[in-house]
Amino acid sequence: MRHGNKNNNLSRTASHRKALLMNLGCQLITHKRITTTLAKAKVLRTYIEPLITKTKHADSKEAIMHEHRIVFSYLNDKAAVKELFTVVAPKVAGRPGGYTRIIKLGKRVGDNAELAMIELVDFNEIYGKGVAKAAEAEPAKKTRRAGGAKKKAAIEDAVVVPPAAEEATPEAPATEKKAD
Repeated sequence: MRHGNKNNNLSRTASHRKALLMNLGCQLITHKRITTTLAKAKVLRTYIEPLITKTKHADSKEAIMHEHRIVFSYLNDKAAVKELFTVVAPKVAGRPGGYTRIIKLGKRVGDNAELAMIELVDFNEIYGKGVAKAAEAEPAKKTRRAGGAKKKAAIEDAVVVPPAAEEATPEAPATEKKAD
C-alpha cells in the first residue's frame, strides 16, 4: 500500500530517479527551458526550486562555499552550479519563490504522453516585458475591495452645482458680452 507516499517515483529505482533529476536539473539551469513529460516536469520543480533557494541564502564566504557544495551534491555538474550561482541567483534574488513555470504542450504523437515545457520564470522575455509595462502603468491596489472608491466617485458625480454658482464664473459673462 502507498499510505502517505505522495512523491512520484516515475516508475524508476531510487538511483535511476536521482540520475534523471540530476540531468534534467542541469539542462534546465543551462538552457533555462526544457521540454519533457508533465510528470517529470512536476517532479523536477520540487527538485530544483529548493536548490535555487539555496543560492539566495548565502551571506559570508564560508556560507557561499557550503551552499556550492550542497548544490553540487545534487547536480554533479560544475558548469551548471556556476551558472546557477552567477547567472540565475542574481535574477531571482528578489523573488520569494516560484522560480519555475510549467506550460502544458499537449500529447506526444508516439505514446500519447502529456508533454510540458518547464522554464525559469525570470528568463522568459515575453512574459517579463508585459509584466514590467503593466507594473509601470498602474500601481498595485492596496485592497481587493474597491467599493469605497466607487462610492466616493458616485457621490462626487451626484453633487449638483447650484445655478447661482454657474453665473458667478468669469467665463459665462465673457461669452454673453461677445454675443451682444
